[in-house]
Amino acid sequence: MNLKFQNKRISGILTVLPSKEMAFEDNIHNYNFLPQQSLKLKKVMGYDKHRVFEDNVCTSDVCVYGLEYLFDKNLLKKDDIDALLLLTQSPDYLMPPTSSVIQGRLGLKQDMLCMDIMQGCASFEVGLITAFSLLEQDAIKKVVLLNADILSKKVSKRDRNSYPLIGDAASVTIIEKEPDGQAIYANIKMDGTNCNALMIPAGGLRMPSTAETAVLAEDENGNFRALDHLVMKGDAVFNFVQTEVPPMIESLMAFAGFDIELVDYFMFHQPNKFMLQKLADKMKVPREKMPCNIVENFGNASGVTVPTAITFNLGEQLIDNSYMMCLAGFGVGLTWSSILMRVGNLDFCKMIDYL
Repeated sequence: MNLKFQNKRISGILTVLPSKEMAFEDNIHNYNFLPQQSLKLKKVMGYDKHRVFEDNVCTSDVCVYGLEYLFDKNLLKKDDIDALLLLTQSPDYLMPPTSSVIQGRLGLKQDMLCMDIMQGCASFEVGLITAFSLLEQDAIKKVVLLNADILSKKVSKRDRNSYPLIGDAASVTIIEKEPDGQAIYANIKMDGTNCNALMIPAGGLRMPSTAETAVLAEDENGNFRALDHLVMKGDAVFNFVQTEVPPMIESLMAFAGFDIELVDYFMFHQPNKFMLQKLADKMKVPREKMPCNIVENFGNASGVTVPTAITFNLGEQLIDNSYMMCLAGFGVGLTWSSILMRVGNLDFCKMIDYL
């Protein structure tokens, strides 16, 4: 599905990261593999450090922290928020919506829209598409997009396939109207027939969490996890990304009538360094245009890796400069989406630690 928007802009991006950092070696003896085997995997996949929140921290806590930071710095006014979108796979509760919890904790106005959307790896792009659509309404002038995931609690520490790369993070992105703004092009696709490629089997109504779903079991590759934990079919995900993402980007460029060589940065979701480097090579994109340094420094926080890549690699450069960017997310769902837009001349673009 191809989509086009006009007169919209991103005006600020804030990434909120845990202060607690764990090194790959901190958990190496939890895995059912020789240390030298795990260290070889670390080098190939680009694992190193990842950030995780303490056990008592929930999604609303991190989002409130980020928003209060913006309020305190006079970078955002409470009454200017017309819509609050939260994209997460780790809500505080099954009900009520966590966006409503955040609105209540901050004492925001009642004359606004709060919405939770369950999306993962493509959550930043899905959130932007939703925000752009809402801004078509006269009553909505500013949308706050919250992307947040705290998935470290749902990954087995004895699963070498997933635990070393998973990180926690949140981001706050401000989207607003811009008269005479440049066109924004987007596309999105979904394939629910392969939804089990990335899944947490237990915990929902289909399979409620019980003592039995918490029992660790060894898989055919020597990893230990329970039904309450994330299971990722690595080969299936890798093949999906290499097969579906390049034609998606090619289709986006054709839809926009834009030469891919003129894109300044490809800010893509970052499952791991190896996958992104292979993707850049397949797309014939210079690797320096597609940063792949988020997993090794912070971990894979699902869709939050895209705003993290922007704030970490460009940061304050985006205050006085602008770049043509191709944003893309791909994974759980399966969902894949991309956006071509100019990003820059922001009011803020930074990273902070959750303290």
